Amino acid sequence: MLMNKIKLTTTVLLFIASLSSFSQEDTKVGAIVTDRPDATEASSTVGKGNLQFETGGLYESFEESSIKSENYVYNTMLIRYGILDNVELRLGWNFIEGVTKVSGNKLDNVASGLTPLLLGLKIDIAEENGAMPEIAIIGHVFPVFSASTDYKPEYTGIDFRLSLSHTLSKKSSLGYNIGAQWGDDSLEAAAIYTVAYGYSLTDKFGAYVELYGDLPEDSSANHYWDAGLTYLATNDLQFDAYVGTSITEGQDLLLGLGLSYRIRKK
Repeated sequence: MLMNKIKLTTTVLLFIASLSSFSQEDTKVGAIVTDRPDATEASSTVGKGNLQFETGGLYESFEESSIKSENYVYNTMLIRYGILDNVELRLGWNFIEGVTKVSGNKLDNVASGLTPLLLGLKIDIAEENGAMPEIAIIGHVFPVFSASTDYKPEYTGIDFRLSLSHTLSKKSSLGYNIGAQWGDDSLEAAAIYTVAYGYSLTDKFGAYVELYGDLPEDSSANHYWDAGLTYLATNDLQFDAYVGTSITEGQDLLLGLGLSYRIRKK
């Protein structure tokens, strides 16, 4: 059943890629467009022959009753490579250290290692045209065997989403994702959503605020928010910083820093 889902997702993505032959060269020669730091994936690809690295670190904590959980993610690397003008390959891997503290207990439980590898595709399927948003489709698989022992899930994870965006003005834009995910420690399906508003403070500095979350089939919904700043050092190098927390239970504090760098095709 799980393998059938993987095959179906891959087939759909490849089919759409074969239909989407329009060129987007003009959108790939300007300033770098990234999939970080927010949870909303951009609705554009990196362009044929371009290689983009997006990485950073984050800290998150959650305390309930006498138990406090803290996660330190030292590398949130995402590598994106354009194989066509409208199709990119995606590879990601996180190194994480989790600490669980119990009040009155002198010993902390520490787990560390790599989370499952992210393997995926992003495909541009429509350009923005008036009220019609720019649209891309994104799909990932997260193989169980690729994770360290402490973070090895029971099932291979799968997610897919539509990424859409609107230009609101010369300085502002709206991006949003809708999709679904399966896997990790349960085959329960969950709808996922994100909505992000971005604003250019200057030619170099940008800001955003975002709402995102998931709605599992048989569990309570999870809702979060975050906000951040970006600094465009050059057209190919961007730095970012952000802060957030959950609206429902699950996260007391989220802090992160990162950078993105693009190597253009010669």
